[in-house]
Amino acid sequence: MNDVKDDNPTSSLSSLSPAEAAQSLFTNSTILAPMVRASTTPLRTLALHHGATLTYTEELIDRSIFPAERIVNSELGTVDYRIPIGHYPAKVQKRMMADGDNPDLCEGAVLLRIDPLVERDRLIYQIGTGESGLAMQAVERVVHDVAGVDVNMGCPKKFSVGGGMGSALLSDPKRACDILSTLRRNISKPVSAKIRLLHPTDPRPTLDFVRSLINAGANAIAIHGRIVGDESQINARWDTLVEVVKHLKETESGIPIIVNGDLYTHADIREMRRRSGCDGVMLARPALYNMGLFRNEEETDGRAKKEDEGVSNDEDEIPLSRFQTAKHSGYYGYTSPLLMSRTAMIQEYIARCVRYRTHSKNAKYVVCEMMNARRAPTSRVPFLDMGLEGGQTIASVCQCRSLEHLVKLWDVRWTIPLPSAAASADGEKSNDTVQGGSIARAAEGMGDLHNYDDRYFLDPEQFHKERVIGACEKDGKMDIGEDIDEKKSEDEGGDSLPVSKRPKLLNERK
Repeated sequence: MNDVKDDNPTSSLSSLSPAEAAQSLFTNSTILAPMVRASTTPLRTLALHHGATLTYTEELIDRSIFPAERIVNSELGTVDYRIPIGHYPAKVQKRMMADGDNPDLCEGAVLLRIDPLVERDRLIYQIGTGESGLAMQAVERVVHDVAGVDVNMGCPKKFSVGGGMGSALLSDPKRACDILSTLRRNISKPVSAKIRLLHPTDPRPTLDFVRSLINAGANAIAIHGRIVGDESQINARWDTLVEVVKHLKETESGIPIIVNGDLYTHADIREMRRRSGCDGVMLARPALYNMGLFRNEEETDGRAKKEDEGVSNDEDEIPLSRFQTAKHSGYYGYTSPLLMSRTAMIQEYIARCVRYRTHSKNAKYVVCEMMNARRAPTSRVPFLDMGLEGGQTIASVCQCRSLEHLVKLWDVRWTIPLPSAAASADGEKSNDTVQGGSIARAAEGMGDLHNYDDRYFLDPEQFHKERVIGACEKDGKMDIGEDIDEKKSEDEGGDSLPVSKRPKLLNERK
């Protein structure tokens, strides 16, 4: 099933300098953001199929990659970074071996799965790190399988900040620059950073920080339009974000700048590009809402012009704060024909979970996030069409205990072919009706270990309360086999996420 050889063809970016490669990757880009538990192979390839030009892995803490073995999975056509089951304590091994719905766990947990046919030259490895030495060790393991490396400098949660990672780097530019300069000196691929605004209204602190990163060797910068402490339910600070980007494009014209935060319509994307002059846009929760946001507008621009002909456009007169809260109508608005059926989107995501043998609990988590808008800005929620054609509910999804159950609930009737089954190299789906339960059989063996508690969606207030009480009772101490990765995604907000379950490894015990 698995080989140790790697016969991947040479990257088309290999002849370019890091700066040239960054220009190729990020100029006019539309990017799927790094989201913990979400930005795994099924969602990344789904985004690419619907028009994303680039995707990021979920944030992976530097040390997490150290015990992983790189395996060329000839059956799935993927490159897997798998933590062997022997690296886990006996208690956790027993639990993994007994997981009948995810039997691939008998071999260990997949930390990162990459599809070279689909993702070559279109995948950025995002690392959570606070030390240049650890960052370099981690990047050396993965760099040959990705197009570039991004350092997370925006996650504001306790796990990241306590480890000197994420937004802790925003207040320690010397250490942030040391990490970037170390990576820049030692790898031949683009190095970037994803940050947050440093001040709610004054662009200067953010500008100073970004320029220090560029001087340290950053080839691109992504900026999320919120500050540490901002909840996702409030609007991103577009006014400040636009000012920052405009200044950077005037003074740092050779460095791609990507913007991130509340781009829920094509109108938002077009307006942000126009007003800021950014090189690219990055979508997290909006992508979970509708993958049609990645669709290339130029393909249907003629139709758009006809539909908009004769319509007065006074957007230049509208303050950004007002534009953000307006109900965008027309071709690029909330009911744009560029958007896709949300039911079809979820069905395709589930089919891709089957294709890449995703852990069923991780698939459930992403489906539930696709189904709800509770972490969207309050001003946006009334305009988001959350309807589903099959009438599925979050409760019915949470009752599923395997990918086979999800397939049946969502009536998924087609498959994403394996490389051995079709010549397709770009993840095209087969429209053939499933016969004889082939999807169900394919869904039997799943691999990566990303668990969560259903109560996160069914009873979030009580779930959060119990977590807080439990943390206080433990006084910061955690037993072997319990969650240690209480890191949260930087995926467009400061809201609370469920714990990312990675069992403690043997060499992490004290």
